[in-house]
Amino acid sequence: MPSSFLSQSQQRSGTEWLYLAWDVFIIVLVGINLTLLLFDSFFIIPPLNEAFEAVAPGLYQAYQQNIHANFYEIDLVFVSIFIFDVLLGWAAAIIERRYHRWFFYPFVHWYDVLGCIPLAGFRLLRALRILGLLLRLQKLNLIDMRGWWIYHFLYKYYDILLEELSDRIAVRLLGNVQQQIQKDNSLSQRMIEQVIMPRREELIREIAQRIETMVDGAYRNRRGDLMRYISALIGRALEDSPEIQRLRRLPMGEQLSRVLDDTLSDIVCRLVNEAMMGMRSPEFSNLVEGVTSNAMDTLLEVDERSSRITEQALVDILEILKTEISRQQWKEKYA
Repeated sequence: MPSSFLSQSQQRSGTEWLYLAWDVFIIVLVGINLTLLLFDSFFIIPPLNEAFEAVAPGLYQAYQQNIHANFYEIDLVFVSIFIFDVLLGWAAAIIERRYHRWFFYPFVHWYDVLGCIPLAGFRLLRALRILGLLLRLQKLNLIDMRGWWIYHFLYKYYDILLEELSDRIAVRLLGNVQQQIQKDNSLSQRMIEQVIMPRREELIREIAQRIETMVDGAYRNRRGDLMRYISALIGRALEDSPEIQRLRRLPMGEQLSRVLDDTLSDIVCRLVNEAMMGMRSPEFSNLVEGVTSNAMDTLLEVDERSSRITEQALVDILEILKTEISRQQWKEKYA
């Protein structure tokens, strides 16, 4: 026996071991009962009954007289034990305060309660009792059902069923939303009034701050390129100026034109640099926020054309979502 299992076993209390022993006993008892129910169901089928009598007449007579003739009495013995198990579990749940109210137990363990009814349809629910007990043993780390073949088989088709149901429900809901958007012509206006306008000031500040950060970062990273571009631009403007060309024909004109070029480039570069450094001032922040506010007011003006474009864009987005949801991912998962 592994040492980890021994350490876990030593940590369990006597009450837990008592619960464990009782659960194992109930599992064995339910297994016997279900086997008996299945065999007796086959026994009453005439071809199988005749084949059983022909193959083992002695065993057939013993089963006919001792079990089949007293089947309901034998089943009532099992039922009485199952009822006792339900009452015992209910009492333990009340003592240990497992649920919010004392009467929750029979609703949570409805399959145990209905399985105690000695009718053919309810007897099949006793199989769920085995599943519930196995889950309890799983929580106690006494078994690991995740390594069982039957677990992987059932989980695969459970996962497929769950995905198909959830996808169909989601597609149906998105389709209803599309129809509602197409019928409601005031959607864009309500989105602006109920979503954007309450957060208008926050959005303006956030956009203005991002613009300042973007411009400041671009200037710092491209300052040299910008200054060279300004100098080249001023140089081309002076080169094409008729006044500068006449100035160059004068004595010392070439030197004066170069000095003028350098002076103008230096002045403009200083102005641009001062303007960029001034972006950190409150005045520039207020200016950007004002421009952003005016731009947002213009963008939020709703007319019939913009409303139609917005609604169609939302419908197309939902259609893409429907297409993506409808893709059967379980085929790729279990390929």
